[in-house]
Amino acid sequence: MSDFICSMDDDDLADYVARQLNTFYPDRHAVDAFDLTHHVTEAMARVYASFRNIKKKYYSEGENTLFNHLNSDHYASFLYLLSNTVHRSGMGDEIASKIFMLNKALHGLDAFYGVELPEIFLFVHPVGTVIGNGTFGNYFVIYQNCAVGATPTDGYPSFGEGVLMYAKSTVIGGCKVGNNVVLGANTFVLNHDIPDRTTVVGTYPHLKFKHNEID
Repeated sequence: MSDFICSMDDDDLADYVARQLNTFYPDRHAVDAFDLTHHVTEAMARVYASFRNIKKKYYSEGENTLFNHLNSDHYASFLYLLSNTVHRSGMGDEIASKIFMLNKALHGLDAFYGVELPEIFLFVHPVGTVIGNGTFGNYFVIYQNCAVGATPTDGYPSFGEGVLMYAKSTVIGGCKVGNNVVLGANTFVLNHDIPDRTTVVGTYPHLKFKHNEID
């Protein structure tokens, strides 16, 4: 990853996260930076895999991929991936829970460590966003105040590739969202399938669909 420019190396980043966790959650189970370093390295590899596909300001510079721990969107993505990486490791979920809660405290983002987001995703100032379980295709983009969740009887939604959720859009229940779908701001979808290449606006059951040519 010679083209990956980071504001901190893995050791310093592990120490930084450990200090934050021990400040926010000063219980008798202090987090040791040494125990985090391997997970930080794995999480940063996942950050790189996602960010190198994001060709926009603050994420790339020429052929280089950028990560800045003081960019809150970058750091929110990293903390989600770190919590998920720790959870996947099977070492127990106490540290994963603390990292999840740290992300919630710092960014107002509820992206639980057990949720499996795709390899390539983008958080855009995701304050107030709640991401529940579901299945997610690559190039998933989600803005602020969005929600993904279940109903008691219909389960969680599934998303194809290239789904864009604008501010305050919500997808709840057993929805099948196709590829290259745009959910307009304030859209609310409940137990309703959305075909490929569709822009959807409105509130269930009064949804409006328009074919789009987004690739």
